[in-house]
Amino acid sequence: MGKWEMFRELRRKKQAMTKEECLAVLKNEKRGVLCVLGDDDYPYGVPIDFVYCEDSGTICFHGSKAGHKIDAIKKHDKVSLCVYDEGYRNDGEWFLNFKSVIIFGRIRIVEDHERTLEICRRLTYKFISDDDYIKEELRKYGNAVQCLELIPEHISGKTIREK
Repeated sequence: MGKWEMFRELRRKKQAMTKEECLAVLKNEKRGVLCVLGDDDYPYGVPIDFVYCEDSGTICFHGSKAGHKIDAIKKHDKVSLCVYDEGYRNDGEWFLNFKSVIIFGRIRIVEDHERTLEICRRLTYKFISDDDYIKEELRKYGNAVQCLELIPEHISGKTIREK
């Protein structure tokens, strides 16, 4: 079975989002849930801030250099990431409409210090645009942070009506 055949198609094809719609969610949203194969092969999902890097087509994260997530990634590099937007309600409707994107891929630990700092800058700009603040944070914590890079193998998304 080839790489692309191993991923399931959406059952509800009418809800499927285009690749461009999926990428728009990744560009605009700040948080998702990263799922790894954790201790004793139990799934481990952790809320995480991320940045979609258009130039490389990867999704990048930052965090500690040690812990459950890093241990799991060192053992098994296949992961999934779930990202969804805040959604909206149409006038007169009680239910929420939202877009959800699932990414399957391989994750790697970023070893290059300059790449780590660049990822941290990009990620921080999603939350704040104060250059002085960002520069100071990188000065204080730049050597302690560990960045990760998710290389997507499959991306799918759908629009969901909670009704």
